[in-house]
Amino acid sequence: MRADSAYYGHAAVQAAIAGGAEVSVTVRMDPAVKKAIAAIDDSAWQTIKYTDAVYDEDTGTWISSAEVAEIDYTAFTSKRKGQRVPGRLVVRRIPELNPKDLDQPTLFDTHRFHAFFTTSDLDTVTADKTHRAHAVIEQVNADLKDSALAHLPSGEFNANAAWLVLAVLAFNLTRAAATIAGAGLAKATTGTIRRKLISVPARTATSARRITLHLPQDWPWETAWTNLFTAINGPPQQAAA
Repeated sequence: MRADSAYYGHAAVQAAIAGGAEVSVTVRMDPAVKKAIAAIDDSAWQTIKYTDAVYDEDTGTWISSAEVAEIDYTAFTSKRKGQRVPGRLVVRRIPELNPKDLDQPTLFDTHRFHAFFTTSDLDTVTADKTHRAHAVIEQVNADLKDSALAHLPSGEFNANAAWLVLAVLAFNLTRAAATIAGAGLAKATTGTIRRKLISVPARTATSARRITLHLPQDWPWETAWTNLFTAINGPPQQAAA
């Protein structure tokens, strides 16, 4: 279970563990967490490189690398001993690019930290990478808001629920079509897919009881569209014996 700091509480974490799940939950920078971070040996930090650079709004710069480390950590020590949850605190740090005018800067003046509590047995780097993978759902939300969810049709809950189901179906079908088409469209937003693959300025013509679709000449997405057309209209693949 991956969650943000709003869900870092005993009830949520204990419910996940009771259900057989491992947890990976962002923690707030309270005094106990800061004390644990300060106790991490400097030699424990490992340099990692983000798959994609992250834009830092505070400094107006792109950050492409960081360091991670971990330390044993018991969550919810204010609870009774049987309710405490042992695990690890995995910490990612990046240089503080807003220098502070201090004679002797402290640890939290030279770096900024993001920490999460986990009960998984993943290694430090993999645990951090897995925790950061939550951003995928935010991209899906943004994609849906850029299409059908931009205009919910009714003030009635049930009508909007049905609209949501249709929106998700359209999203999945569009992404599946782009995957089949290839040409790098598999990772494109549905808006891009609609513009390049679906909303085609084509013309239909009928001759001798046959329908012919005239596509644009020198169209850059011809191969991708042909791949999709062939896959959809071709005979079903035979199952392997």
